[in-house]
Order: sequence, then structure tokens, then C-alpha cells
Amino acid sequence: MTETHLHGIVYKSTGSWYDVRLEDGQTIKARVKGKLKLQNLRSTNPIAVGDKVLLQDEAPDYNIVSVLQRENYVIRKSNKLSKETQIIAANIDLACIIVSLVDPRTSTGFIDRFLVCTGSYHIPTCIVFNKIDLYGHADFYNEIKALYNSLGYITIGISATQKHGLDELIALIQNKTTLFAGHSGVGKSTLLNALVPEAIQKTSDVSGFSGQGKHTTTFAQMFDLPGIGKVIDTPGIRDFGVVGVEDTELAHFFPEMRELLSQCKFNNCTHIHEPGCAVLKALEEGKINQGRYYNYVSIYNNEDFMD
Repeated sequence: MTETHLHGIVYKSTGSWYDVRLEDGQTIKARVKGKLKLQNLRSTNPIAVGDKVLLQDEAPDYNIVSVLQRENYVIRKSNKLSKETQIIAANIDLACIIVSLVDPRTSTGFIDRFLVCTGSYHIPTCIVFNKIDLYGHADFYNEIKALYNSLGYITIGISATQKHGLDELIALIQNKTTLFAGHSGVGKSTLLNALVPEAIQKTSDVSGFSGQGKHTTTFAQMFDLPGIGKVIDTPGIRDFGVVGVEDTELAHFFPEMRELLSQCKFNNCTHIHEPGCAVLKALEEGKINQGRYYNYVSIYNNEDFMD
């Protein structure tokens, strides 16, 4: 019997089975045939949502036999102690890190690690501040928003529950495949439900005991937004360990440091202790945000961030 070869895009990953949208619009369930090796990555998931795959129709099953070349992907350490990695999503046009400054609070350490990752793959990234209706005294919000704006990042303030600011977000994600990522409890599923009511993603309150959000999205899944684009919703991420960025490259993904690198005395400057370092001079003069610099050092020292 002749095997039928099909092309598709992975819409949902449950670990062992995948929902794949075929070129004719049909969605089928498929599994991996054999072992897939991708770009020498030690990944806990060889296939990610957004991957373009080649399948064989071996009735009654469809088997994924290969993953086509990725344009980009978002990757992190799978957990603090493991050397393995987790690919969050692949082939995206825009990454939105959904954050909250309250209930639960997203740290700048988490934000900066995410920005380094997406920056290393040249993925445009937007910081979406959700729950702005709960911020009350907004000085800190305005301060942190202004900081990232000054560095060239797009920021949007929204309230998913009140449906405030969604028009600006919709305009940004128009005709794109967009990744939504962030801690549990920051409102990713609520936001998706506001954008695509038929998604009916489960939502849950933040745990009063731990202050952390409860996981409401179990598996990564891509949704079509009629007339808008596609959104990949992901389970909550507790920590974000940076991988694939060399120590000598790290400062390039901090825009405020990148423009100073040519002024350092040494070509191999780490920007931590060397004499004649332009970055340290700018830090001392208050031209570089201390929190951002602290996050740079933390990433450089490979300190996995837990929040």
C-alpha cells in the first residue's frame, strides 16, 4: 500500500497526541512515529504548537514523521535543575508576554528573561500589562511601562475582565500568529475568552495560600481568531531559564547596553567587573536602570529565576 504524505500545522499538543490542521482545513489527531531529532536540542517536547509537520496516513492512524524547518521558536529550561529544554511555541510572528503587577505580581526578572529569549530569535515582542483596573495607585505601573517604552519595547495596558484596551491589542496582532505566555493567574485564558468567546478556556482565581495563579490551561493550543489572526495560548510558566544565548552575546539583547559595547576598553568585557567598562560607567551615572542591570547579571550567572 502506498503511503500518503500530508503537510499540516500543529494546533494542540497533549504530550503524546497532537491536533494537526491539514492543508484542506481538516483537523486530525496524530502521534509521533519513532524518535525525532531537531537541531541537536535536548527538548522535552520534540514537537511544539505552531510546528509545520509532515505526516503519513497509515490508517487508522496519522503519524508525524518529520518537523519542517522552523522560522523561530521560544524556548526555556524545562525546570531549574534540568539541562533539558522546553519549546513553548514555534513559527510565531509576535510574542506577547502577559504580565500583572498584582495578584500575582510578575517580576522584571521574568520579563527580562523572556525578552532575551525572543530577542535572540528576532521575534517582535509586546509586554501586555493585564488587570490595570486593579492597580489603584498607578505610579509603579507608569514607571515600569515608561522604562520598557524607552528601551523600544511595545507595551499595552489592558483589563481582560473589563475588556479595556483590547482594540489596541487586536490591531497589534492583526493577521499574525501570536504567542500568549506568562505566569499562571495573569489572565491569559480570560484574555483569550474575551477575544474568542468560542475558545471557552477555563479560568481560575489566584490561590490565596501561595499567591500564585492556578494552572487553568493544561496544554498549549492555537486558536483561530476570525478576521484577526491566530493566537497560541500556553500553560502558565513559573520560571524562565534562558538557554541558547552565549555569555558574550547576552548584553546585545539589553538595548541600553548594546549601544555602549563599542566603548568598553576590552572586547571581551563581561560588564560586571572590568576597568574601563562603558556599561558600568553608565550604571554609576544612573543612565542604566539598576533593576535591569541586576537581571542581566543574574542571567549571566545562570541563576534560574523563580517567582
